[in-house]
Amino acid sequence: MQVSLQALKAFESAARQGSFKLAAEELSLTPTAISHHVSNLESRLNVNLFHRHGRRISLTGTGKRLAEATSDGFRKIDSALEEVMKAGSAVRVTTTSSLAAMVLIPAQHEFEQANPDFSMEVSTGESVDSQSHIIPIRFGDASVAEDSDIISYESFNVFGAYGMKPPSWSNDSITLFTTEWKNRLLPDPPLAAWLEKNGLDGSNIKLKKLDQEFLGIQQAMAQNGLVFCSTTLTKRLLEANLLQQFETEPVKSDLCYYVPNKDSYETRSAARFLNWIEDIFKQ
Repeated sequence: MQVSLQALKAFESAARQGSFKLAAEELSLTPTAISHHVSNLESRLNVNLFHRHGRRISLTGTGKRLAEATSDGFRKIDSALEEVMKAGSAVRVTTTSSLAAMVLIPAQHEFEQANPDFSMEVSTGESVDSQSHIIPIRFGDASVAEDSDIISYESFNVFGAYGMKPPSWSNDSITLFTTEWKNRLLPDPPLAAWLEKNGLDGSNIKLKKLDQEFLGIQQAMAQNGLVFCSTTLTKRLLEANLLQQFETEPVKSDLCYYVPNKDSYETRSAARFLNWIEDIFKQ
């Protein structure tokens, strides 16, 4: 059976307020219009929803049951609308600590300047968030991720503090920071492939492993050694003359950044953000 949504809204307000007059004020209608909507609803349902005592009204037993159902339904609708509105005006992103610290947070102001109608909120976490209004950018095995979800394939290189003397790969004893992922299922950083590509045997390299890439980057910036890490994370630092790369070739890896079910994000803010972050990775 189809009934008027406006009539249900008029009934729900009158039932909650206990007055046609107060319902009229809440809904910006006249008491006569409220009474008309309620009467039409009663006629449609073939029941009495209110006892009328002059200008006073009280719910019948049937009216009480319908009032509970309509109040609960409208609360759920209001809650859903509020969530949709928030999702439409704010981009909520969860990602790894390293990508947040080295890329997203430094670029947050740029995104909000380019998109003044939207704000961006960044949090960190290693598990995929199931909430539909949160965009998870994950670091993982490219062979496992769906091709359509991948936003960047990762390559690796060695970096050092800006202005430091280039290392002598054949003579110097070199401290090199690299990453041992918390998730042991991930492919290792491709150090062996990098050494081979650059014609190095690595015998004079002392490895120090940390569990986050940005920690190794910080060690390199503090001139405590070099860092072998993702080229994505160092772009801004190279541009700002905080890090430098040497005459070595980067190497591709089996790792990538991806957004699970990327095509399922339909709000304008999410679409704008995803286009923006893909451009950031391509730069």
